[in-house]
Amino acid sequence: MANITVRPARPEDLPRIHEIYVHHVLNGLASFEETPPDLAEMTRRFEATRAQGLPYLAAEAELEVQGYAYAGPYRLRPAYRFSVENSVYVAPGREGRGVGRALLEELIARCTALGRRQMIAVVGDSGHLPSIAFHESLGFTRVGTLRAVGFKFGRWVDSVILQRALGGGDQTPPEPGK
Repeated sequence: MANITVRPARPEDLPRIHEIYVHHVLNGLASFEETPPDLAEMTRRFEATRAQGLPYLAAEAELEVQGYAYAGPYRLRPAYRFSVENSVYVAPGREGRGVGRALLEELIARCTALGRRQMIAVVGDSGHLPSIAFHESLGFTRVGTLRAVGFKFGRWVDSVILQRALGGGDQTPPEPGK
């Protein structure tokens, strides 16, 4: 897809972001939610991510949001503060056109600039080879599989964990004050 613009998501993007997420909840394993949240809950999540100073991005092409991505805390305990978990969602029918790549590349760059040192990807379903390969193509390494930790669409589903160093990774201590 030509002319993809990745930018910070704006409140007016949220109805389209909600539409994209609802599709993934109802039709896929990228999210282990079974009931889509309403727009008010998506707005709350958006605001919470931004309040933590973490990036929440939209990819725009053809005058419409084609996907979105954000980074959230990997875990909440203080020692995890240098690690983030990524989430990337592409609009149905727009997969394989560079939207996800543009989003994740920018998310990696922004998280690195924030001083984060590790990015974790949790891929729903070990059979979702395109998502695993996509992450690996951007420097992620598969570090584990949690077998049958989810049950969705009448079957047990794995989570595949991938990890990518950001900036200095674990080779240098974090910057003072971060």
